[in-house]
Amino acid sequence: MSKSLLVTGAAGFIGANFVHHWAAAHPRDTLVALDALTYAGNRASLADLEGRANFHFVHGDICDQALVERALRDHDVDTIVHFAAESHVDRSITGPGAFIQTNVIGTHSLLEAARATWLAGSGREHRFHHVSTDEVYGSLAPAAPAFHEELKYEPNSPYSASKAASDHLVRAWHHTYGLQVTTSNCSNNYGPYHFPEKLIPLCLTNILRGRPLPVYGDGSNIRDWLYVQDHCRGIERVLEGGTVGDTYNIGGNNEWNNLDIVHLLCDRLDTRFAENAELRTRYPDAPAAGGGSARDLITFVEDRAGHDWRYAIDASKISGELGYEPVESFETGIEKTLDWYLANESWWRPLLPN
Repeated sequence: MSKSLLVTGAAGFIGANFVHHWAAAHPRDTLVALDALTYAGNRASLADLEGRANFHFVHGDICDQALVERALRDHDVDTIVHFAAESHVDRSITGPGAFIQTNVIGTHSLLEAARATWLAGSGREHRFHHVSTDEVYGSLAPAAPAFHEELKYEPNSPYSASKAASDHLVRAWHHTYGLQVTTSNCSNNYGPYHFPEKLIPLCLTNILRGRPLPVYGDGSNIRDWLYVQDHCRGIERVLEGGTVGDTYNIGGNNEWNNLDIVHLLCDRLDTRFAENAELRTRYPDAPAAGGGSARDLITFVEDRAGHDWRYAIDASKISGELGYEPVESFETGIEKTLDWYLANESWWRPLLPN
């Protein structure tokens, strides 16, 4: 049977990739894309789907419970995939209020809309899938085991605290009201449609424009990196076979420190410029266009307040229970990411400050 999915934050980075993935893998399903189109939401990311009979875009805020309930009923939605969130740690430090509003109050509104629609009516089969982050677990020491699903939460930033709160709300609505939920906690994503304030797209676009590459502290902070389409495949596995009420960690088995990532991006782009005269013409401000090195742009800046040192995901549960494994290594995923950004300047260029 075909399904009808409401995807929140569908014009954002991971949400847009998920909508594209699901539309390709399940072409008969209905997709309702809900997004408030704040600074990181870009409707252009969904342009390829506009006009399809089973694709619908709803411009609205997840805090608007009445709007969400109408969307659920109008499109006979049986599955919510909840990506919508304020997600940039730096922004949460300077302005935590928006994170509490969207990530906590917004998740509460969605849960109440789902409860009113699914539990107060026919009691139909349904699923509320909540997409969270590995940052809720806190920071790992160098030799500490990776984050697993039974680990206690120790969020250290306003962002991670707001996501931890939303995780607890989802759990409570399952245990208290019987809402059929699942949660996934993922490692750092990268790939197409990534708003250029985050490390990888920021460095890519700055290299092309000859701008500094800011690296916090000494660049030794470590993250586990997951190609965004692998993340979408993981969520798909959870929706199709995950145990209701359970949490699944989705990781990429790719621990890299920030400075090594920046070096990799610099070297890969330098190689492409050396081999491609057309790139040297398109991006004359890139160091390699004049025979230099992108590494010369690296600029070490004051470390972020409360910067967690290391994140790493233990994904053995989703692997053992659902047979999920990431397809991309970091090296292959980075090549695909470079390909996409070089082919889609019309998408990222308007998002950049002057």
